[in-house]
Amino acid sequence: MLSRVAENIYWLARYLERAEDTARLINVTSNLLLDFPKTTRLDWDSLVTITGAEDIFDEHYETRSADNVLNFLCVDLHYSGSIISSLESARENLRTTRDIMPREVWEELNTLYLDTLKQVEAGITSRKRDAFLKRVIRSCQAINGLIEGSLSHTQVHTFLMLGRNLERADMTTRIIDVRSANLLPRSPDDLTPFENLQWMSVLKSLTGYQMYRQQVRLRVRGPDVLRFLLQDEFFPRAVASCLGQLSFELEDLPRHEEVQALVDDLLPRLVNANMEKMAHTPDLLHDFVDTLQISFNELHQAIADHYFSGEYRGQSQSQSDVA
Repeated sequence: MLSRVAENIYWLARYLERAEDTARLINVTSNLLLDFPKTTRLDWDSLVTITGAEDIFDEHYETRSADNVLNFLCVDLHYSGSIISSLESARENLRTTRDIMPREVWEELNTLYLDTLKQVEAGITSRKRDAFLKRVIRSCQAINGLIEGSLSHTQVHTFLMLGRNLERADMTTRIIDVRSANLLPRSPDDLTPFENLQWMSVLKSLTGYQMYRQQVRLRVRGPDVLRFLLQDEFFPRAVASCLGQLSFELEDLPRHEEVQALVDDLLPRLVNANMEKMAHTPDLLHDFVDTLQISFNELHQAIADHYFSGEYRGQSQSQSDVA
């Protein structure tokens, strides 16, 4: 496979995953407002922090109001990680590789992008926002379903899985890092109001609430949520599961030893980490998550060096800024 094709396929998966995850995060946050009393403010600013795009946001907006944050994450073309920008980039990556992908995948993504563009041009009001977000989520799921049901397990599939799982792991750690800063008590007496609802929102942001209840079988608690989202090897969006899938997929690629060694070194450190201790020491958890994200960046760079150009060109450059 040409390195250019492999790179486009890899970024196709990352952009698709980013669009879906961003839509889920906004949708769950909006719904969480309904469970809070009107006197309680939900910090929309945290959504910008999760994306790691504070500098870009502050460059184009004066205040981090709800409307500005939602516009930034949904329809702002200045931000490469917004839903519309992610779909546009995913479509462009797929357009250049249409000959090796099932036709139905192109049709679904192209239709999603064009319909979304029409909605953006018409304006996404608060009344239309829920339908907009659900459409993005369901179509991204449909595309992933088409890929799994109709794409042969060749190197094309391998690079799709590398992109998807690395993006998932990154988003999971970002959500945990930002949300846990306000949720984990720094002392036994420091209990955040509505803590249970907010931890539920963390799980729902990653579509993990039902699986958590099935596997943990306890009420939603911070330490158990951290253990589930970071160390569970069976939940597809848990970091350990994503890393395990990355290691498995890399075995099918030539010259994979150095890249796979990074994953195989990181996975045991993650699985063996003391989540109970981190749950009671927010600063320790923050440092641990920072270490994970640095490792993800190193892994991304290693994949680029071994299988792409080794340098970020064009649209890949914009991705490296938020990877």
